Amino acid sequence: MKRLFFIGIGAFVVISFCYGQAFSHVPYLEETDFSEEQPFRVAGSIEQSIAVYAWLEFENGFSDDVDVYTFNLPEPSRVFVQSLVPECSGYENFLPWFAVVGPGLPEPEYDSLPFALPQGQGAIVVKNLEPGQERTSFYEPFGGKSYYEGPKFDQMLKEPGTYSVYFWDPYQQGGDYVAVLGYEEIWRFQDIMRAVRYTPQIRQDKELHIECK
Repeated sequence: MKRLFFIGIGAFVVISFCYGQAFSHVPYLEETDFSEEQPFRVAGSIEQSIAVYAWLEFENGFSDDVDVYTFNLPEPSRVFVQSLVPECSGYENFLPWFAVVGPGLPEPEYDSLPFALPQGQGAIVVKNLEPGQERTSFYEPFGGKSYYEGPKFDQMLKEPGTYSVYFWDPYQQGGDYVAVLGYEEIWRFQDIMRAVRYTPQIRQDKELHIECK
């Protein structure tokens, strides 16, 4: 039965991919905390669209966790980043922010960053809505759940070098979120195999740290 289930998921991935109806992001799961010391490193081009199912840890209703992602930019490139939050009870006011940090970026307008800027680098802070504001959501059939739309960063970055993206919750609630990095649908064999591996877990809410209702 389990074998048939995985075969079915694999067939779904391949068929969806072939007909252009698939969730366009290659999935990754946060298995260890993405800290400054051990960030998530984008292995390939930042242009390839990936979705990292992660969470900002919380304890006793409080979160000071900061997740860090890094990527290399060998030449001027378009960089796309977005945050999504599962539409689950308890996450109505979970509104993570993020900041793109790197060479050639301006001094951040927001002066209360929960991390220290590396020397010689600037940052663009991408704010979310405020608690209580109306949010839009959409249903994502590949993972089988709905998500709150989050803020987007979509710009050409011209300065080559190493960049970082920091995610945090300024309201210190914490919770599950998806970090979307990249805009271009690029599916290699290993990416399809990754989707076959992780899609069953996502469809069963195994990536979440709360019961989604």
